[in-house]
Amino acid sequence: MKIIQKLGLVMFLIGLGTFILMPFLGTYTLTEKQVIAQTKEIHQEKMSEILAPMYGVEYGSSFSFLSDFHSYFGSYNDELKSQSLWDQVIWDDYSFHLALASVKGPVKSNPWLFFALCIGMAVIGGLFYNLPKYQGEPAGIKNNGIYHSAMKARGWLGMITGTFLILFYVLLYWFPAYLANPVLMVSPLSEILSGNPASQWFLYGTIYTLAIGVMGVRMFRKYRGNKYQQLRTASVIFFQTAFAFLIPEILVLMNQPYFDFKNIWPLDYDFFYSYNIDTLTSSGGIGLFMLMWGILLIIIGVPLFTYFFGKRWYCSWVCGCGGLAETVGDPYRQLSDKSVKAWKYERYIIHGVLVLAVVMTALTLINYFSSFALLGNVTNQLHSFYGFAIGAAFAGIVGTGFYPFMGNRVWCRFGCPLAAYLGLVQRFKSRFRITTNGGQCISCGNCSTYCEMGIDVRWYAQRGQNIVRSSCVGCGVCSAVCPRGVLKLENENEENRINDMPIIIGNDSIKLNA
Repeated sequence: MKIIQKLGLVMFLIGLGTFILMPFLGTYTLTEKQVIAQTKEIHQEKMSEILAPMYGVEYGSSFSFLSDFHSYFGSYNDELKSQSLWDQVIWDDYSFHLALASVKGPVKSNPWLFFALCIGMAVIGGLFYNLPKYQGEPAGIKNNGIYHSAMKARGWLGMITGTFLILFYVLLYWFPAYLANPVLMVSPLSEILSGNPASQWFLYGTIYTLAIGVMGVRMFRKYRGNKYQQLRTASVIFFQTAFAFLIPEILVLMNQPYFDFKNIWPLDYDFFYSYNIDTLTSSGGIGLFMLMWGILLIIIGVPLFTYFFGKRWYCSWVCGCGGLAETVGDPYRQLSDKSVKAWKYERYIIHGVLVLAVVMTALTLINYFSSFALLGNVTNQLHSFYGFAIGAAFAGIVGTGFYPFMGNRVWCRFGCPLAAYLGLVQRFKSRFRITTNGGQCISCGNCSTYCEMGIDVRWYAQRGQNIVRSSCVGCGVCSAVCPRGVLKLENENEENRINDMPIIIGNDSIKLNA
């Protein structure tokens, strides 16, 4: 079994190494024809003039190609900005599409080969490494040395992993032109599913979905014998693969709007943006159904399902962010801060993001229904700020890149506005809670250690106090790792919940209202 694991690790590293190497492969040669084909009609003449010095020049890497592109393009825009000629500035960034069009090399010529060497090797290697990992061990979590692991305890491997993830997200969101070769690698798959060439988001969706699947296998092995964890893992794999990846692409193939039926506002913060409303309302009956589906989920689906099942129905069974956190992020769940100070920050930050999302959406709708006469360009500026600060920096870079630093639910705990909305319902109007049997608790601390949401579960268990925290996502791992069966996830009558019982730590008394 050790040999299979070592082989799997080697295969995974080959796949990862191929992915890292790809941006450095091939040459870039730009032509005027490519510039005209990849730019908007109103910009074609000017872009052709700006980039004329690059025509016919063979660049040995994406770095040299993009360096010249930004030099010529940036100089043109900077001069206009210095003269306050804002209406003549070209705000569109064409670097990604021009890089895709101008690159030549082995990846563009043999995308399936590189898909096999990169994605294929990484997936098979991950499966080989995870499948035999818990062979011969009894089911359940034991003292497995997680705080002595270079990968799982903020050691050097964890630091390298986190840095790599952060760099990948920075490139994905703001410098996708450097990912031209990896995007071309998955383009044939995109054309099969949607009939269109791949974008950086299709590359991300492919990696995201496969990562959940491979690490989901690890979850099946780790929590074998625990039916709840098995079903929950199967659920997040299914919803990510079907609803977040395959169905939206197939909809595009059928000339319908790209739509993720499981994504809910305010997590889907651009749902009420003018371009999305116009797209859905102009797409006939299916588009109107998508619009109504999204609205009904917000005002009926979320309160109803959360009342009966708590926020776990979405955060731990359906959500793609939660799916990645529960599978890829599972090795880092013990890194979540359990302090009261962290809890205080959590409540202010996550509800602050929710308020910001609500205000932004309200202004967007007012602007939309007033035909943009009332607020003008204000909402566009707010959209840009929210997309940069929350949608990219917080949800992407911090939310995933910080797994090895702060645990696997940083975004869900501190930033997700939908988690805040679900949590408010769960805390004040829900039948879900985790019951405890204090008489059986031996204070081993497994429950608190493995709580990804930073809840000191042991404190509650020692006192036999039910857990009704709004941050609890009902993953059930605290119950799974308890050696005495002290904790139980229940959906009983709402009247049996414990409300406003104080948590006393030292001389401090903190109301259980978040």
